[in-house]
Amino acid sequence: MLRKVLIVGAALFGAGLLAVGAFVVLTLQGLPSYKQLADYKPPVTTRVYAGDGSLIAEFANQQRIYVPASAIPERVKNAFLSAEDKGFYEHSGIEPWAIVRGTIGNALQGRRMTGGSTITQQVAKNMLLTSDRTVVRKIKEAFLAERLEKTFNKDRILELYLNEIYLGNRSYGVAAAAQNYFNKPLDQLTVAQAAYLGALPKGPENYDPRKHKDRAIERRNWVIARMVENGHITEAEAAAATKEDLVSIDRLSGDQYVASAHFVEELRRQMLKSYGEKNLYDGGLSVRSTLDVRLQIAAANALRRGLELYDRRHGWRGPVGRVESGDVIDALNKAAAAPPGSGWRKAVVSAVAGKKITVSLADGASGTLAGDDVTWASASRAKNAALTKGAIVYVQPLKAGGFGLRQVPAVEGSMVAMDPHTGRVLAMVGGYSFGNSQYNRVTQAMRQPGSSFKPIVYTAALEYGLTPATLIDDAPFQVMGEDGKLYNPQNYEEGEFSGPSTLRFGLEKSRNAMTVRLAYEMGMDKVSAEAKKFSTHDNLLPVLAMSLGAGESTLMKMANAYATFVNGGKKVTPVLFDRVQDRAGKTLMRGDTRACEACNVAWSGQGAPLIPDAREQLLDPITAYQMTSMLEGVVQRGTGAVIASVGKPLGGKTGTTNDYRDAWFVGFSPDLVAGVWIGFDKPRSLGNGETGGSLAAPIFRDFMNVALADTPATPFRLPPGVRLVRIDQKTGLLPGPATTATILEAFKPGTEPVRDTETQPVIFGAGDVIDPKALQGLEPLSSESSTSATPPPPPPPMIASGQGEQRLGGLY
Repeated sequence: MLRKVLIVGAALFGAGLLAVGAFVVLTLQGLPSYKQLADYKPPVTTRVYAGDGSLIAEFANQQRIYVPASAIPERVKNAFLSAEDKGFYEHSGIEPWAIVRGTIGNALQGRRMTGGSTITQQVAKNMLLTSDRTVVRKIKEAFLAERLEKTFNKDRILELYLNEIYLGNRSYGVAAAAQNYFNKPLDQLTVAQAAYLGALPKGPENYDPRKHKDRAIERRNWVIARMVENGHITEAEAAAATKEDLVSIDRLSGDQYVASAHFVEELRRQMLKSYGEKNLYDGGLSVRSTLDVRLQIAAANALRRGLELYDRRHGWRGPVGRVESGDVIDALNKAAAAPPGSGWRKAVVSAVAGKKITVSLADGASGTLAGDDVTWASASRAKNAALTKGAIVYVQPLKAGGFGLRQVPAVEGSMVAMDPHTGRVLAMVGGYSFGNSQYNRVTQAMRQPGSSFKPIVYTAALEYGLTPATLIDDAPFQVMGEDGKLYNPQNYEEGEFSGPSTLRFGLEKSRNAMTVRLAYEMGMDKVSAEAKKFSTHDNLLPVLAMSLGAGESTLMKMANAYATFVNGGKKVTPVLFDRVQDRAGKTLMRGDTRACEACNVAWSGQGAPLIPDAREQLLDPITAYQMTSMLEGVVQRGTGAVIASVGKPLGGKTGTTNDYRDAWFVGFSPDLVAGVWIGFDKPRSLGNGETGGSLAAPIFRDFMNVALADTPATPFRLPPGVRLVRIDQKTGLLPGPATTATILEAFKPGTEPVRDTETQPVIFGAGDVIDPKALQGLEPLSSESSTSATPPPPPPPMIASGQGEQRLGGLY
């Protein structure tokens, strides 16, 4: 009987062994190849830097900075070894007794398969297997671990582990975690910080210091104790580390990151188009952008301040929410959107006693609203605008104590600044708050530029053969349209006309009647061609209203056009990149594509290499300077006079569209061009008197005050051959006995006034009504451009008062 039992038992044992063997063999079928880890290139974060090298953005599906084992400090390695696998350098990939202990513990506690994994097993699981907690996965993990140990040395396995493991807070690998938790490179981590990272593999979400600080510190201190036990640190080091506070830093929330958001998003869109999604989010590209952090913050501050001032002028609109009853603090946190930065906080009105209004914040702080703000809010006629008890508002702490009342502007705006010589975009603010709207109003918003387009018209006139001193009749002008209705453009001061005036005066004072008369006389086809050449419009309709800026364009295009004026007539293209490199450091793209064979040679006393200027010449340099000088006059004597307080040579042009729907200012210094646009996303009036000069120009001024603070007052550069002649500011002639004011004007050789010239050309007289049918068959005026070295002869001078023969369609 016993013999039979033994035989049956042996048979069953053998069958069991066969079954286990068969199970293991089947389990190992299709085991992934561990050899792929020899050339493993994990997804790596693409990092974007400003022009000064400071980090401004990261793009990643898995935020990772790959660091070789040799660059990982021993302190960091030891923290993870102490917490996860103290026998890592002794075992062969698996710890049988650890697996047994883990299995028994799991069975007794009724849990799924967990625990007992060495670092090598974790590498096998994380990089080659799934995370299901099953016996099958555990067997595969053990076999792969042994194979990894036979193929790679311990340092390589540890390197894979420390760069692959997820540590919470968007961090894959220790280098990304060090940045995301402490904003430090690995070699600057303290013992306590290294120990905290070593504590995270157990469960990153369970030890997030922002949510579970006490639990996180307890786990960190346990790792510190293990580091002492394993001989990695001394008792004294452990004592100091245990006392250290655990403070996590949100490193991508500083002013430069918030202010640069629209720039970064535009850059991301361009990179996505050029390099594709996988390279952008997994390729570990290094991007040196053109952004200047100082100018970006200055632009963002100037625009926000300008929008807030406008919004305050137009009244308080009311609270952002109300708390009726219940837990006030809880309701305060849930009832309104987070404020858009700038130190604003949410608060609830907790008491009202006459003009004294007390507000309470979610953190328990309280204080009174400034008296001016209470008066401002009480003057509102908006529905439900009253600051009664329970009203939720945005406030900002004041230096003098108490709080200032704030509201998010309903109006929007944008600003861009660029280098006019290279096209490098130095600052870009696409709206009041990127958190509220990611729409980039610099590059995406198509709006009417209004009078900021007039320099394009006047440049066409200069190329056409006129001079800044040519007289145009500033008088009523009417054209009969195809529908039989009269087109009758008015100057801003309706009914005010100055009579025969210089081209310069027309631009400085932004005279609509002069501009339309000029465009009509030249022909709108020349204005359309000029707009296309400057890339402000692809196909501008040859309609007279377009000469006053009725054709839609973007702020970026307008700023780029103005760059051509100040850079000597050269074409530039806006660029956001200086260089893009792959993860190995190979340059994929350079912003500066000029060839320089003499740049990379040994220096032996030779001078600086000459780099060819390959930029296309759009304008004759003298024409460009004439326009620059005229736009400087806009600031000195014209509609942009508010900017003169900067105290540096500046030029530019205001722009205001019909019904005050858009307010513009685009301008420049000798080495910086900037543009500002203000308006509502759904076009409507900004309000009577809200012009480019009163709304956009002050923002430009505030920006330039910061941008040029440490810059000497550099005059605009004179091109070779320009003739500077002092003339009568009113008549455009040489000064005479009746002259009351003079100006130094720029001319091309042969076009300057001489003593025997007593008259200048005038385009049409007051009150002319032109029937388009009468224009059929008339000879057009010459369209010769003045971009050649020898300019065309000026039109024949006639009497400025309009006496003499009037020639329809021509100068007289």
